[in-house]
Amino acid sequence: MKAFRTVLWVLIAIMAVALGWLTYEWQRTENAIAGKPYGVPFELVDQTGGPITEAAFRGRPTALFFGFTHCPEICPTTLFELDGWLRQVDPEGGRIGAYFVTVDPERDTPDLLGEYVSGVTDRVIGISGEPDDISGVVKGFNVYAKKVPLDAGDPDGDYTMDHTASVFLLDAEGRFKGTIAWGENPDIAVRKLENLIKG
Repeated sequence: MKAFRTVLWVLIAIMAVALGWLTYEWQRTENAIAGKPYGVPFELVDQTGGPITEAAFRGRPTALFFGFTHCPEICPTTLFELDGWLRQVDPEGGRIGAYFVTVDPERDTPDLLGEYVSGVTDRVIGISGEPDDISGVVKGFNVYAKKVPLDAGDPDGDYTMDHTASVFLLDAEGRFKGTIAWGENPDIAVRKLENLIKG
């Protein structure tokens, strides 16, 4: 019995040390993320076909989300809601940038993306690019995106995309400040954007 208790205490001590180390690493990672711009450098194209880089996410706060033009609900709703929130918190425009990065560059050309976004709002800029480049940005911003065939028996046929539905909020230095979740209470979403502008 005494040997059992000794082994038990040793296991508890090991677990406590492991938990302490994990907590330290988590805090260290959080501090590192908070101190530097979120995401990765990139060279893509905006909805007019012009070049755009991560520098667009500097100099003023940014609202950023990932989606695709064939999206049946989440993307058009997010665009519409984001337009309304931005008009509330930044009536004149210019205090906060907003961007919609496609997760479906095979179909979402800059022209198509431009028509799609401008059909809903003039407050958001669409971003597209080569599939490999978009894939790098999706991974670099820790976004989930996966092609899902509409017919399981025809994997090369028509498809939809599963993807992260949150709006990422970045400060004027490009640092991660939080998200607006899909289905967020509109008052809370507006407050988050107001706080983002205030810094």
